[in-house]
Amino acid sequence: QVQLVESGGGLGQPGGSLRLSCAGSGTIFIFNVMGWYRHDPGKERELVALITRGGPTNYADSVKGRFTISRDNAKNTVDLQLHRLKPEDTAVYYCNARRGQYEFWGQGTQVTVSS
Repeated sequence: QVQLVESGGGLGQPGGSLRLSCAGSGTIFIFNVMGWYRHDPGKERELVALITRGGPTNYADSVKGRFTISRDNAKNTVDLQLHRLKPEDTAVYYCNARRGQYEFWGQGTQVTVSS
């Protein structure tokens, strides 16, 4: 059984910062790719950022230069640092992990950006 558990999130102010964390459990395997998606009502779910086990990353254009994704393969965790927050960043953020043909999702954590 594999579970992804997110933590962090909450209320952030425009221009402020938040940090999200995701911990994988129930497996000894390192995920090939870990990342974050977000979904806000009225919008399509979008990929925010991802990172491979080797380190290469990919970011949505909307968050480039503001968000940073990182991972600790030994701990099977992935973090997302959100800087220079904008109201448009408001969404439920979901942790995602993939290995081969297997994909797992966390339950999501709310990020709300408002003054």
